[in-house]
Amino acid sequence: MSESLKINKSAADEEIYSSLISQIDSLIDERVPALSNLSNITAALKESFDKISWVGFYIFNGEFLYLGPFQGKTACTKIKIGKGVCGKSFEQIETIIVDDVDKFPGHIACDSGSRSEIVAPVIKENKAVAVLDLDSYSYSSFNDIDRKYLEIICKIISKKINFDSLVTTDK
Repeated sequence: MSESLKINKSAADEEIYSSLISQIDSLIDERVPALSNLSNITAALKESFDKISWVGFYIFNGEFLYLGPFQGKTACTKIKIGKGVCGKSFEQIETIIVDDVDKFPGHIACDSGSRSEIVAPVIKENKAVAVLDLDSYSYSSFNDIDRKYLEIICKIISKKINFDSLVTTDK
């Protein structure tokens, strides 16, 4: 089934997110694999905002964060908990906004062009199971509006997507 977004990209970010929330909620089909749903979410976010250079999920396997569905350039495939913005967000179970990635201690530079980043955890039963990571080629691209709506998207994801089917082992 083909899905299309109805987004006014010239609108303010908050208006875009408001429109996007219900569309992402309806894109998630609990009858299809989690991988497919997460892939559509990354595509919806990337399509909606020109400021996003990369968007994707890192999924926890019990030991590391592994690259999940994403849109953008190739990326790091495995992140230790507590390392980089993704590992810190996961460890602290909180959204982290970085205005200048070069000033973030321990930043992992998967794409040398990235200048700013936001990472929001996906939380189930008070534990992080994944993170949603967005990068931009511009400094200070993300703010509290992004935080608010990405956290709402992560709550929708945590309610509707079974991450157990995505857990892998490191062999």
